Amino acid sequence: MVFSLLAVVLDNTILNVALKVISDPDAGLGASQSQLEWAINSYTLVFAGLLFTFGVLGDRFGRKRMLQIGMVLFGLASLASAYAQDPGQLIAARAAMGLGGAAVMPATLAIISNVFAPRERAKAIGVWAGGVGLAVAIGPIVGGLLLEHFWWGSVFLVNVPIVVVSSVLIAVIVPESRNPDRARLDPLGVLLSIVGLVGVVYGIIKIGELGTVADPQVWAPALGGIAVLVAFVLHERRTAHPAFDVRYFTVPRFSTAVASVGLVFFAMMGVMFFISFYLQLVKGYSPLAAGALMLPFAAAQLIFSPLSAGMVRRFGGKIVATVSMLLVAASLAAYLLVGVDSPIVVFEIIAFVQGAAMANIGSPATEAVMSSLPREKAGVGSAMTNTVRQVGGALGVALLGSVLSATYRENVAGTLNVLPEGVRHAAGESITATLGVAESLGARGAALVAPAKQAFVDGMHVTALCSAAIALVGAAVVARWLPGKEKAVPPVARPEKSEPAVV
Repeated sequence: MVFSLLAVVLDNTILNVALKVISDPDAGLGASQSQLEWAINSYTLVFAGLLFTFGVLGDRFGRKRMLQIGMVLFGLASLASAYAQDPGQLIAARAAMGLGGAAVMPATLAIISNVFAPRERAKAIGVWAGGVGLAVAIGPIVGGLLLEHFWWGSVFLVNVPIVVVSSVLIAVIVPESRNPDRARLDPLGVLLSIVGLVGVVYGIIKIGELGTVADPQVWAPALGGIAVLVAFVLHERRTAHPAFDVRYFTVPRFSTAVASVGLVFFAMMGVMFFISFYLQLVKGYSPLAAGALMLPFAAAQLIFSPLSAGMVRRFGGKIVATVSMLLVAASLAAYLLVGVDSPIVVFEIIAFVQGAAMANIGSPATEAVMSSLPREKAGVGSAMTNTVRQVGGALGVALLGSVLSATYRENVAGTLNVLPEGVRHAAGESITATLGVAESLGARGAALVAPAKQAFVDGMHVTALCSAAIALVGAAVVARWLPGKEKAVPPVARPEKSEPAVV
């Protein structure tokens, strides 16, 4: 399951490294900034919009079958992306990759929940979460290595051998599982979930593009999506065969864990957004070196994710999750110590603490969600967790990215007064634009470099503080509503069935 997940998670982090090459008219496709954004967003839109649907279908028709279908779709779409002839083809192929990824992601966690007994499930989910963290961290390194030796399409082509090996392993090793209750499908509920999620995610994406929430292109689809999701909840409460029983949100263990996942990814993805810019543009590292500098984050994930289950058994989910959330907030606030000239070891220490904290909130929260649901609903539970993670992360990038952009524009504006009025606005859009103008001006533009880097770091600090505040909200939610350490039950008092009831 970890190997199957590797291609889906790895792909997104690899693509970020290749964007600059894809925009080159000679070495790449000559994609514009808007086309590059949609090469990323088309995947996110389809992936987040269909996660819940594929979770339902996997529970109904078989999770192994859905996983195999998803891997094949993902592999074929990766081939199409690698050999795209223009930006439009790349965007369409990326959307197809999102379709395959949406089938893979919920199936992996659902299969783990069904294969492993409840007493071992938390450890297995910890290993699964560690695999996600590893893929996030090594993606830039793999991408940098590929781009140093091959053409831009290699960042997609690398998925194909992973897909082939995964498909063989799935066919040979993975048992089939499905919901034994062959109740009727809920097509209206599934349709409402797709329309609602796509509307909300599209609105979030437009926030990142336009840098405002006041534009109708932002609030119209977002509010429309929210209205459809409200209709989805009302429908699910009334139908006899719901795609997802919304009454599970009345279970504190479930709803608190879902909320904590959304909040922590909202806070973390907003910070991850500026890390690559800081390392490459402010500190001057190559894409490969910048990726290597994220290894402490990956190491912490690999070390602490498998250990998180034991910590929860010893101290209880409430204490572990609350302390981890507080550590997330502290690590985000620690970016105030990271400046233009600060030693890179400061960043490395913060990255390690971040990884350790994330490992001890992601795994317990995911296990809390999965253990709150009947085993036959594992696909829906997995889809719910991953949907909240995607929406929270996209919202963090959009809103906190807008905070960073607005702060940067305000801080750098005074420095750009020396430029001709015609290029002043474009140069102030981002640090990339400012440094690009400075480079084109030669010696005259050298005076813009240091103020631009300082303006970016100042904006980074504001964004980090906002992220830390969100993480503190998450800590308060977990401390208030997540159940504490479960009391041991004498063997004679245990029910015959090993699956715990929903309480």
